[in-house]
Amino acid sequence: MTAFAFGTVASILSEPGASANLGHLLAERFPGTKRPLLVTDAGFLRTGLMQAALMDLVRHGMQSAVFSDVVADPPEDVVLAAVAAARRHDADLIIGFGGGSSMDVAKLVAVLAQGSQALPEIYGIGKVAGKRLPLVQVPTTAGTGSEVTNIAIVTTGATTKTGVVAPQLYADLAVLDASLTLGLPPKVTAATGIDAMVHGIEAYTSRHKKNPLSDALAREALGLLSRNLLPACERGQDLQVRQAMLLGACLAGQAFSNAPVAAVHALAYPIGGIFHVPHGLSNSLVLPHVLEFNLPDAERHYAELADIVVPQASGSDEARARALIAATQQTARMTGIETSLRQVGITESDLDRLADDAMLQTRLLGNNPRELSREHARAIYAAAL
Repeated sequence: MTAFAFGTVASILSEPGASANLGHLLAERFPGTKRPLLVTDAGFLRTGLMQAALMDLVRHGMQSAVFSDVVADPPEDVVLAAVAAARRHDADLIIGFGGGSSMDVAKLVAVLAQGSQALPEIYGIGKVAGKRLPLVQVPTTAGTGSEVTNIAIVTTGATTKTGVVAPQLYADLAVLDASLTLGLPPKVTAATGIDAMVHGIEAYTSRHKKNPLSDALAREALGLLSRNLLPACERGQDLQVRQAMLLGACLAGQAFSNAPVAAVHALAYPIGGIFHVPHGLSNSLVLPHVLEFNLPDAERHYAELADIVVPQASGSDEARARALIAATQQTARMTGIETSLRQVGITESDLDRLADDAMLQTRLLGNNPRELSREHARAIYAAAL
């Protein structure tokens, strides 16, 4: 058996309503905490869904502060503003409370707030030095899996993104509370859910670090996500369905944190960066076309996943693998999200720029089961048009 390493967060709590007991959880697990900083975005703060958690912090004698200026695909200045807020508050614990962007910023704040490193010094893999502040993550969407990954993505230019990958970015505690996701609109539920499915699929076929633990997590994640995505879109107030989605996204996050994602994400990043398309939707738009491209080298693995996602599929590995691809397209159509690049404002004249930008994602492309050239990337975008 091939040697492998596996890392993840120290503790996971999966329980509807758990965030309302956040003060109790911190007092129990991080005794002595007095000044937590919650990192979120203004839209989520306006929902009022954080209020119960804030009140429980007060009940347990904690003086919390909230940084709510996170935006999608957070740029460097937002990260630095959050770090400054943590220092002003003299924060002794950081809580990411929101989607992937809020949780990514929280990771970086925990690392930078009391350290001596500057943000550019930690870009890349394994560049973080020393310890960090205690870190708790509370996801409010079932998609990114950021609550259990050791990765944070920062927008470093007009359209470029840079990653920080380090074991210090793993949280001490992830709290999965589906009551925080009940208000998600169907299209957001769909896009974030498909994003989580992409994490499972790409982890299962990752070229270099695929391993038995990541495989088991990816398979379980895809079972939960494929069974519950459409019900979550149709019955958004169903707490059990929402909790299943949140757990599925978490398991997929653990899988791809150890067996990294590949060409779907590499081709999705320019769509988000240039055209400001949400990350989950960007992934969904290219997903079936990347799977089709990868088929010669990933057919057997796709067939194995088809047995989970479309158990009614039968026949050869190729037939079942193609059933998986068809299922991803059908799922997107049934949820009502956009299914072509033209629907998000992309035209033929944009394809060369997209292909050029995609080829900059060397960290991700190296994980793909099939070698992908610029010409391949452009052809995939053309197929998705």
